[in-house]
Amino acid sequence: MKPCVVIPVYNHEHAIGKVVDQVLAHDLPCILVDDGSSPGCAAVLDALAVRYPGRVVLERHAVNQGKGGAVLTGFRRAEQDGYSHVLQVDADGQHSVADIPRFLDAARARPQAVVAGCPVYDESVPALRLYARYLTHVWVWINTLSLAIRDSMCGFRVYPVAPVLALASRRKLGLRMNFDIEILVRLYWDGVAVVNLPTKVGYPEDGVSHFKAWTDNVLITRLHVALFFGMLPRIPSLLVRTWRA
Repeated sequence: MKPCVVIPVYNHEHAIGKVVDQVLAHDLPCILVDDGSSPGCAAVLDALAVRYPGRVVLERHAVNQGKGGAVLTGFRRAEQDGYSHVLQVDADGQHSVADIPRFLDAARARPQAVVAGCPVYDESVPALRLYARYLTHVWVWINTLSLAIRDSMCGFRVYPVAPVLALASRRKLGLRMNFDIEILVRLYWDGVAVVNLPTKVGYPEDGVSHFKAWTDNVLITRLHVALFFGMLPRIPSLLVRTWRA
């Protein structure tokens, strides 16, 4: 197992430096993907790459492609550099980077599985966002005919690189906030196991969110509908898998 960290970044210049420092404290190489950020954020990312040569690699999109697009760029660079696993972390400081060793230990124990963060929220979480997540959880349970995926929206995960790129090569995945949901469901459909690991998630007061209430909710709704119809012909195999589990 040869892991690296991929962090998609879009105008998180105030938080990304601390996140990178915390990641590097665990002696892990880090791939930053600048997803068309402003000049100010781009300058911060350039400075990080210069400050940590050989430890931080910077990929850059000229135009914003969305979180999913940035993560997939990170996966392709990870494959190019010979990494077997990608640990995905968000750039806004929500995730407890101190949990990285737990996530990597779980991945080493089951290297063919996805280790998916299952958020344990503090009082900073917006109530509306918390309740809205449960609607997505229910749809994911329907579309997998199981409770194997406890949370499909947390961006703190360890993926094996090969099955992700195999999926992306044959299927156009959602490139925005629908990405985290879709890739987990489709990997599950492909037979990839999911290990759920609790992790603390907070919402910093000065955090920057790029969730667009109208656009992203429409994309997520369309995704759930598409996944539902994709689930229908898979009902027999999914039921067998759930029964065996």
